[in-house]
Amino acid sequence: MNDRHDAGGADELLALAGKRPRANRVMIFATVALTLFMMSVDTTIVATALHALQHGLRTSINWAGWTITAYSFGFVLMLPVSGKLSEQYGRRRTFLGSVVAFTVASLLCGFTDNIYVLIALRAVQAAGGAGFTPSATGIIVDHFGGARDRAVSLFGSIFPIGAMIGPIFGGVFVTYWTWRGVFLVNVPIGLAIIVLALHYIPPDKPRDRGTAPPKMDAWGMALLGTGLFAGMLAASYLGEKDAHARSLEFVALLAVTLVALWMFIRHIKQSAHPFIAPNLIYGSGFGPVNLVNGLFGGVTFGVVALIPLYATNRYGIDALGSGTLLIAQGIAAFGISIAAAFALRRTGHRPPIYVGVGTITIGILLLASHPVAGISPYMWLAGAAFLIGAGSGMINPACRNAGLQLAPERSSTIAALRSMCLQIGSITTISIATTILASSDDPGSIQVWIYVGAAVLLVAATPLIARIPEHHGSW
Repeated sequence: MNDRHDAGGADELLALAGKRPRANRVMIFATVALTLFMMSVDTTIVATALHALQHGLRTSINWAGWTITAYSFGFVLMLPVSGKLSEQYGRRRTFLGSVVAFTVASLLCGFTDNIYVLIALRAVQAAGGAGFTPSATGIIVDHFGGARDRAVSLFGSIFPIGAMIGPIFGGVFVTYWTWRGVFLVNVPIGLAIIVLALHYIPPDKPRDRGTAPPKMDAWGMALLGTGLFAGMLAASYLGEKDAHARSLEFVALLAVTLVALWMFIRHIKQSAHPFIAPNLIYGSGFGPVNLVNGLFGGVTFGVVALIPLYATNRYGIDALGSGTLLIAQGIAAFGISIAAAFALRRTGHRPPIYVGVGTITIGILLLASHPVAGISPYMWLAGAAFLIGAGSGMINPACRNAGLQLAPERSSTIAALRSMCLQIGSITTISIATTILASSDDPGSIQVWIYVGAAVLLVAATPLIARIPEHHGSW
């Protein structure tokens, strides 16, 4: 610990002596925050334009839906790669490259007239977006010294804002302009980020002369990519109508997933320069952190994504009303995450996770319950969504910092693994739920039991919190 503080003091002295310009932390954080905001808006804005996109490109709703699926695939597949690139070639280089790829792909998406080209471009856009969080986390860790724990914690307050604004922007563009606006809106934001990053984010430290750059573990990347891709295809298949877990297609994809991931784990244990160090996946401290992120974070994301569908199926609330329910969740997540970020040094990691998971569980059970007399279904669901958002805001800073403080020098890869666990948990939850709902004559009632099952799962997983590495203060 003392070595870290001494290093931070040396950096300050060098800056004061004029040998290296002092980093402008406010502008660095503003640049990073704008990037994460752009990414979070993009995750929700496209869904609002699917109908207009379908008619504009004269395609089917299935192919239009693939503009979202392709983004999810590309995002998850590129997360670990972007984390590795960020550590090997520099956070700033990876950050700028990701923003350029995302911005150019967004521009091309806005002008294409072919659905197949659009789907391919969405995958490229996702590859760029996957680099944002890992490289941004590394930049914060490198330049914020003793304040990095709070700065990283505040990431969690940015995503709810973008997720709330995305559908609003999408609705405005589709109504008053064109569906192309959901992609073109990223272009001016991306250009602004590039200018800010070039001016305010300090260059990466030069590599020592005579030191060969580390080799990329191509075989490890291929095995992990194959496992994740097959797993996501299997999950997507379950979401199709009339799909079932006993089908040959699902069993084959699941088998490829398990074999590829088993080979990946075996490979990284034997490799001298593994794609991802084994201890970051299942090592002491890291294993529980990854499981907690996948279960409490990912499953909760999936539960929240299904709230509009639930509101319509069970209570007949229209599309506009059901969509606005997520505003309550976003407001709670935004406000509580800021408070939890500044309280984290005193509370440590475990207490806010315990309280947050309890709050999320209560919110999910309220979703499954019938409104009490005198409260409309809309207000009841909004209150439940607010509790889930509050619980999410409570656990996010602790879950984000719990892994980073174990190995700050590997911050980019750790951030990528966290995002990957969240995505996998969310996609799996939604796929299983939609499979069950597809075969039901009364989806509203069935979704009640899906929510009950999710609450039971969270309660059953609560003992994992005791395995989270505890820490107080800065790191």
